[in-house]
Amino acid sequence: MDFRIPDELTALRQSFASFLDREIRPLEEEYAREFWGEAPNREVLAPVIRDIRLRSAREGFYAAYMPEEAGGQGLSVLGTSLLVEDAARSGMRLAMAAIAPPNPAGPSPLLLKLPPHLWETYVLPVASGEKTMCFALTEPEAGSDAQAIRTTAVRDGDEWVINGHKHYITNGEHADFAIVFAVTDAEKRAAGGITAFVVPSDQFRRGKLQWNLSDSHPAELFFDQARVPADHVIGEVGMGFFEAMAFLNSGRAYIGAQSLGLAEWALDAATDHAKTRTAFGKPLSRNQGVSFPLARSKADIEAIRWLVYHLAWRVDTEGDPLAIMGDASITKFYSTEEAYAVADRCLQVFGGMGLMREGPVERVLRHLRMLRVVEGASEVQLLVIARTLGL
Repeated sequence: MDFRIPDELTALRQSFASFLDREIRPLEEEYAREFWGEAPNREVLAPVIRDIRLRSAREGFYAAYMPEEAGGQGLSVLGTSLLVEDAARSGMRLAMAAIAPPNPAGPSPLLLKLPPHLWETYVLPVASGEKTMCFALTEPEAGSDAQAIRTTAVRDGDEWVINGHKHYITNGEHADFAIVFAVTDAEKRAAGGITAFVVPSDQFRRGKLQWNLSDSHPAELFFDQARVPADHVIGEVGMGFFEAMAFLNSGRAYIGAQSLGLAEWALDAATDHAKTRTAFGKPLSRNQGVSFPLARSKADIEAIRWLVYHLAWRVDTEGDPLAIMGDASITKFYSTEEAYAVADRCLQVFGGMGLMREGPVERVLRHLRMLRVVEGASEVQLLVIARTLGL
């Protein structure tokens, strides 16, 4: 086993770090206060985030994981995970806009299953940061049990007619189009009866914004007799569920990498605070009640790191995604749960300051709490892990 990061990925990380400091940090400092109120100032931040996407795409970072013919670099899952980790560890809220995963606003590899003549409309503009998309799977009656979706698609000549209601859709507010999962065979459902479609925004209605505890808020989408051409099917009819599953493992790696970076940022901030803050005549770090929880957090972070890197390596080198599914669930479960525990300990070190919106840890704790639910809740990951044990 060789645990060294390849030299070319180390060089890429250094280049990305330079980009973040040069291009993103000034914007972070200028717009930091827009995040401090009851909710981020979305009208002010939306054009800033779009500008960051465009800048990062021009530098080759934003969609680096996409193949070259689709506007990327063909970067490995390990390489992409490292960039996601570094963006999160920078502590800059706006840095996550510079790298598409795990944000579904960026190009999904699912788009590569579209016919080539549609790439100019749906693939290349998203890879360049000019357009964004969303991933419309979740419904009011279908969350973790995704095969229970009720949205339907019926063939009508050269078109498909889609009806249904999606919610908790990240970037649903701004997306230029959606990848929509709909039932095309009610009897087969997940076993060949769910199809993925590309649906432009003029074919769906956006409902209310759904405010949650993180700084990114999902939206409702309504499909009322939405019509899309027959060639807007992603992959094969009925195989949408399987198409999505093919990219599930890399998504787990990216969620793990984001959790890792956020935990590292929180620990760095808490460690610096413990060294400089005094109480009762000595630095906080001289108290085991402070130093021991931070030491435990360091151990937890290293465990998260190697789970994430190992999963990314397996996705890059293994041919069968089903063989990796257990590792993917372990990584998603452990990284989000333990990173949240790390951030909670770090917030405690800051005391009252840790509870403040303008503090360094409060937003991290909120975001990590969200990550324990989205992209497959922790309990669903435990269910998958249990099945790998034959339970």
